[in-house]
Amino acid sequence: MSSAPKKQSPRLLRQQKIVDHVVSNGFASAAELSNLTGVSLMTVHRDLDDLVTRGLLRKFHGGVSAQPSTVFESSSDFRLHTHTREKEALAAEGLRMVAPGMSVMIDDSTTALALARLLPDVGPLTVVSNYRQVQEALREVPDIRLIGLGGEYSRTHDSYVGLPCQEMVSSFSVDIVFLSTSAMNAQMTYHQEQEIVLVKRAMLESASTRVLMMDASKVGRAALHRFAPVSAFDHVLLAGEFDPELVEAMREHTDVRQAALT
Repeated sequence: MSSAPKKQSPRLLRQQKIVDHVVSNGFASAAELSNLTGVSLMTVHRDLDDLVTRGLLRKFHGGVSAQPSTVFESSSDFRLHTHTREKEALAAEGLRMVAPGMSVMIDDSTTALALARLLPDVGPLTVVSNYRQVQEALREVPDIRLIGLGGEYSRTHDSYVGLPCQEMVSSFSVDIVFLSTSAMNAQMTYHQEQEIVLVKRAMLESASTRVLMMDASKVGRAALHRFAPVSAFDHVLLAGEFDPELVEAMREHTDVRQAALT
């Protein structure tokens, strides 16, 4: 039984358009957003209330402004609807590395979630993850033995983190782990949050084969905390348009594969 992502509703698409506009411009008025989306002011205000509650925008008298970029990078809700074409390409490439009978660990990235949704087509697998979205996608698949990692629940990431999660991760030895992170350059990977870095590092240490999946929006950037050197990964999967020199520099440290966009 395969679990496919749900088609986005007009409301979600409209809210994504609002967020993109506010992030690009820094702030916007309700009237401006009403003109942008073609809906009434009342509908825009309902959308804004929802986006503020989810922590994506800040409301002030006369309009809304964007939260700091780190909030967007952390929010599972926001990440689920960005760069979906690249994530699907990465998932298809990653699936080539999975064979029936393997044990697979998946982090709380929405990139790895795209891969998780393809795993029911592989056959018998053991899947370990701290991401509630992965657990939900696979919980009714009969051919998958699902192991959910616990810990402190993070509403922002929609996953389980903290010391209990790290300790659970460290108790496993899996065949392959699929990870993504906020940023990387040719030598190093990064994430903006320390507690997420610690869980990802534990996952990296738990696997025989280590795979990093990154779309172009994350490459050539840095974030506050160093996660792991590029050489720590056995394979780096890329999707999108990249500077050829940057890709060649990565290849000095590990195997790099570029996923074809469909």
